[in-house]
Amino acid sequence: MQPDFTKSDGLIPVIIQDAKTLQVLMLGYMNAAALEKTRVEKRVTFFSRSKQRLWTKGESSGNFLEVEDLHIDCDNDTILIKATPQGPTCHTGSTSCFGEETDKGFLYKLEETIAQRIDTNDEKSYTNKLYRRGINKVAQKVGEEAVELVIEAKDDDADLFKNEAADLLYHLLILLKAKGFTLTEIESVLAERAKASDAAVAKS
Repeated sequence: MQPDFTKSDGLIPVIIQDAKTLQVLMLGYMNAAALEKTRVEKRVTFFSRSKQRLWTKGESSGNFLEVEDLHIDCDNDTILIKATPQGPTCHTGSTSCFGEETDKGFLYKLEETIAQRIDTNDEKSYTNKLYRRGINKVAQKVGEEAVELVIEAKDDDADLFKNEAADLLYHLLILLKAKGFTLTEIESVLAERAKASDAAVAKS
C-alpha cells in the first residue's frame, strides 16, 4: 500500500508513536522523498515546511527516531510510524511534543534496562548478579516477593503494598528474561484469552 501524496500538495501527516510505550511523540509531514529516505535508512526523515527541505529528526541533536514499524491508514493519506526514540523527542527536552509525560509503558523500558544489564554482564548490577545465580534463585525470589505482596495486601498501608507490587513485577521481568520470554509474549497470551472469552460470550 502506498500513500496518496496528491491530496495535500505532495505532503501527508505522519504520526510518530513510541514502539514500546505506544505514547504519541510528535506529528510531522513527509513527501515522497522523505518517506523513501525513512524506509531506506530506518530513521525518520520529514519534509520541513519551514526549511523547505528534507529534515532527519535528530540530525543536530542526535535524538534520532529509529523506525520499528510503518503503517498507512485506510484512506492512504496518513502515516503512523512506531519508532524507538534515541532521547527526548521534543526540542524542549520533553519525551513528547504534546507535553504528555506518563509512566504508562515504563515496564517495557525497564525490560530493556534489565536485558542490557544482563547482556553486558554488568558486575555491579543487582539484576545481573541475581540472574547469574541461576533460574532457581530467580524463581525463588519471585516467590518471596509474591508472598510479601500477599502479606501487605492484608494490611492498609498503600505505599508498602504498591512497593511490594513493584518489587514483584521487577523480579518477574528478570524471570522472563531468564526463561527467554518477553513481556509482549505474555501480553499476547492475555489478549488471546480475552478474544476467546469475548467469542464465548458472543455465542452464548
